[in-house]
Amino acid sequence: MSEGTLWQRLRGWLTPEQTSTAAAAPDGTRMADSLRHLLDDPGIPASIRSELAEDFGRVETMLDRLQRGELHVAVFGRVSAGKSALGNALLGREAFTVGVLHGTTTQAEQATLDEAIQDGLVLIDTPGINELDGDARERLAFEVAEVSDLVVFVADGDLTRDELDALKLLAATQRPVLLALNKSDRYSPDERASLIAHLRERTHGLVRAEDVVAVAARPSPQRVIEVGADGRDHARETSAPPEVAALRERLIGIAQREGKTIAALNAGLYASRLTDQVSTRIAESRRQLATKVIRQYCLAKGVAVALNPIPVADLLAAAGLDAAMVLQLSRVYGLPLTRAESGRLVAVISAQLIALMSAIWGVHLVASTLKGVSAGLSVVITAAAQGALAWYATVLIGRAAERYLVAGKSWGELGAKRAVAEIVASLDRDSILREAREEILKRLKR
Repeated sequence: MSEGTLWQRLRGWLTPEQTSTAAAAPDGTRMADSLRHLLDDPGIPASIRSELAEDFGRVETMLDRLQRGELHVAVFGRVSAGKSALGNALLGREAFTVGVLHGTTTQAEQATLDEAIQDGLVLIDTPGINELDGDARERLAFEVAEVSDLVVFVADGDLTRDELDALKLLAATQRPVLLALNKSDRYSPDERASLIAHLRERTHGLVRAEDVVAVAARPSPQRVIEVGADGRDHARETSAPPEVAALRERLIGIAQREGKTIAALNAGLYASRLTDQVSTRIAESRRQLATKVIRQYCLAKGVAVALNPIPVADLLAAAGLDAAMVLQLSRVYGLPLTRAESGRLVAVISAQLIALMSAIWGVHLVASTLKGVSAGLSVVITAAAQGALAWYATVLIGRAAERYLVAGKSWGELGAKRAVAEIVASLDRDSILREAREEILKRLKR
């Protein structure tokens, strides 16, 4: 099959972005390199690796599969629809447990398809989607789907509402889905053709028409009439061979022509989700650490300003603390600033804050002067208020600097003025000032 034809077929399953990714490296080489980079990335903290250990383990498994050229196929369906029997029929051996009671398949099992061992096609049997312990087993089933490359959904008649809902969930995992109408030997040729057409109509947009296939994993025994030696008719039942050739050929054909590409794409989708999780955890961890840093400087600055008896000098000291805080925040976010850069960033933020809140900053200056005139006698009256304002200013400067760093040392298209204004609007000034006054008064009373 030509590469052009391959991509025409894949476009029926994949989004334009996925198709573009696959076209860049149809053999999975580039995807394998990306998975190795994710696994070996030194920038991922050990704590986050530990939290997501199971997910990283799955990525390692996917990398091994890519290197071995395997294609994993998950088999889903209702209890008694014949999932396990279909897997056994495809394999040509009793690899999966088959029973008549609910809950026979209680965990995922897998076995390599004998006739496609050179292509690495692996079948995965799963619990029935409507078993008694449904929630837990459905979660297991969908987890298996998430790390499988292809899904075979098994039904034995028209789809129930639960089956259709499950099929939609599976299609949402962006895995290619085949629908196998099992026990098709129960229908006449006309009935079977009519049912297949109906299933294709009901699953339009979820399963491609050519991927709706009729099978009979365990056909009903055939009644044979024989004439005995006594000249009488004798009836006996004989087992009929499985009718799975169409599905078998479809799976082997996909594995041979498109298996590596599908496996690479699905590994990429899973790795992408894991990367998003890692990024979210790192961002949250940094946010928590940044919050601690800002609070530490709020306390240090608020108390220092409250206790400093020299007019205006406390404000100058506060500016130095702000610069030190921004310097530490830059290290938290992995974008270190020099002392000069930190000072300039504080100056930019402070200028915007003064323009937005000149009245508050005016009160701040008056309180500082009042302390000096009273030679420190009015400290108890003014210190807590002035310290609280310093605390509030530190929160604003810290959050604004944090936003600048998270954006990669950038204020974005709207500039510093808009960014600082949004920070001011997002914070509850009264609650911050109340907390600050209470904390500073505790310190002063000591």
